[in-house]
Amino acid sequence: MSTFKVKVKWGKETYPDIEVNTAESPLLFKAQLFALTGVQPERQKVMLKGVTLKDTDWDNFKLKDGAAVLLMGSKEEDVPKEPVEKTLFVEDMNESELATALDLPAGLTNLGNTCYMNATVQCLKTVPELREALQSFSGGVTTAGGVIPAQSITAALRDLYSSMDKGSTIPPIVLLQVLHMAFPRFAEKSQHGGFQQQDANECWTELVRMLQQKLPAKNNEDGTEAQKFKSFIDQYFGGTFDVEWKCNESEEEPINKCKEQFLQLSCFVSQTTVRYMHLGLKSRMQEQVTKMSPILNRDAVYTKTSKISRLPAYLTIQFVRFYYKEKESINAKILKDVKFPLDYDAFDLCSPELQDKLTPMRTKFKQWEDAQVEASTKGKSKGDGKPKTKGKALPYWFEDDLGSNNSGYYTLQAVLTHKGRSSSSGHYVAWVKQSNDIWIKCDDDNVSAVSSDDIVKLSGGGDWHCAYVLLYGPRILEEPVDEANEGVTDQ
Repeated sequence: MSTFKVKVKWGKETYPDIEVNTAESPLLFKAQLFALTGVQPERQKVMLKGVTLKDTDWDNFKLKDGAAVLLMGSKEEDVPKEPVEKTLFVEDMNESELATALDLPAGLTNLGNTCYMNATVQCLKTVPELREALQSFSGGVTTAGGVIPAQSITAALRDLYSSMDKGSTIPPIVLLQVLHMAFPRFAEKSQHGGFQQQDANECWTELVRMLQQKLPAKNNEDGTEAQKFKSFIDQYFGGTFDVEWKCNESEEEPINKCKEQFLQLSCFVSQTTVRYMHLGLKSRMQEQVTKMSPILNRDAVYTKTSKISRLPAYLTIQFVRFYYKEKESINAKILKDVKFPLDYDAFDLCSPELQDKLTPMRTKFKQWEDAQVEASTKGKSKGDGKPKTKGKALPYWFEDDLGSNNSGYYTLQAVLTHKGRSSSSGHYVAWVKQSNDIWIKCDDDNVSAVSSDDIVKLSGGGDWHCAYVLLYGPRILEEPVDEANEGVTDQ
């Protein structure tokens, strides 16, 4: 028997009928206690008849139904702070203290082959609108009596991001626990008893799917409901294809037109042909597919042509690097070097109708760039070398479609990489943009600053980190403002 119901006493509080599964790590039980009491796992001392629970196993902790477990520990805000801060020099700082001093984001503890989840969490955290939507979510994490997947994962991600805002390394125990309960395949154990490595893109897809069910669409700027969407995810991450199916073997069969929704674009990496991300994406916009023909009453070859008719604000691109090798029974990786840009233009992938809609904002971008060049030239002629105009950010979405992209221009803001030879082994890392040329490498709890040159080198070609999932955000247009007239309003 591995599941017990125990009574937990913490100070003056008593929590009856807490379910404990000793087949799982003790850290997951501590995560339950954290959800109940707010005491961080590292502050917890869990005791039974004078014996203290270890983090690694249950060997010394003999549970039975109805056992009285004592929890000792204070919530972070209850711990008295030292009245005087000691001077701390950079060379004496540990990684967590250094990250705080340099305003680096919080790291995430690897709880045993959980880098796939940590990297996903760090990449999604770069979307400010998602953070805002999560903060507005009022649901809670539920674990007693079975998990409610979408609610618990959404609440756990919200709480994790709030904890990460404090700037120290966080063990993402609660999120891992509810992820395991919602998707048991992520809790699979290896022969040695630890968690198996999992595919980061599968984790990304499942997290986004859970958020899709719980985060409502954002209202329009005027406060009215966004009628097109039920979900924030569809609104900000979802795009639309206009698709045409033409039968190559029958002139009589009419062309079939339909629409398809997507939350990711796939860049298929071949061993020989694809060298650039854009070409990999474009090659999938027209493909040959065999399917049943109602006219010929047999399988026939069709040409499927896709054009994007709606671009989302945040464009997710997966590099399809893994393929199944039957002999070894593994998802092997193609290490080929495939270049990706820091700034991406998706115009060529769009339908003619959408291209027409994108043109006005693209024209404004061109005008702004010309104004910047002119301002720089005038500044240099006066000897200070500084432009005499500054920018005012304009909306990146269409007026009738909040969460869309109205120019086709994107800026890379997060890269999830994989190092290794198969999806079920190796190591995942997140690389997130902080500002201009400064990027942050989030390697579990090891957080460090890197440059954009380091990001470009993630394109593959060897056993170093290869880009696996890219997250592009909208490029923001800054409209020139005449400083002499700034603040003057029309009469």
